[in-house]
Amino acid sequence: MAHEHPGCQLYAVVEAGDAAAQQLAAVLSAADVVSVLVAPANGRTLDAGTARELVEIAQRGGAAALILGDARLARAVGADGVHLSHVREPVVACRDARGVLGERAIVGSDAGISRHDAMTLAEAGADYVAFGAPAHLQDRDKARARRDGLVEWWAEIFQVPCVAFDVESPREAEALSRAGADFLAVTVPAGEAPAAAGERIAGIAAAIGVREEAR
Repeated sequence: MAHEHPGCQLYAVVEAGDAAAQQLAAVLSAADVVSVLVAPANGRTLDAGTARELVEIAQRGGAAALILGDARLARAVGADGVHLSHVREPVVACRDARGVLGERAIVGSDAGISRHDAMTLAEAGADYVAFGAPAHLQDRDKARARRDGLVEWWAEIFQVPCVAFDVESPREAEALSRAGADFLAVTVPAGEAPAAAGERIAGIAAAIGVREEAR
């Protein structure tokens, strides 16, 4: 049965495009975001200079800063951890990342649609597991329903936190919070106006009762 989860928090995924610093500042001003994942913009490589700038903005704003898929880059730029996604052997990748970053770092991983992978990741020491509804999937309703079902299943049984990725609307956010998601990941795509990004995440924050912080 779905249940209220008042502790649900916001996790922003910021694509490192030309306006990423302004977007991130707007998002952090609009809502209490506890984690920021720095990801490369489409077709780009995430360079150390850009990553470091965004990590520093996130940390100054009180959020944990993670790097997508590159533990060594995360260590080099002073990030708080790494998020692993689309890796062939997620448990091995999780352990390797932990070896690079140390025990105090955050190592989270996407579990895809596999309940087995999610459980083995938790057993391997992942700090959170993630379930998403990627935008490239054509049947959006099916993808969301599958993600929501995995979140609800996980929340009912396991203590390791879970992150619901690809959250696009306040209605979606409210449903996932009720299903038991610990974090809601909202993507800020390269090219979105900073003010629009801030307004969008503020609406999602309001739907789950996350208050705005004075920063």
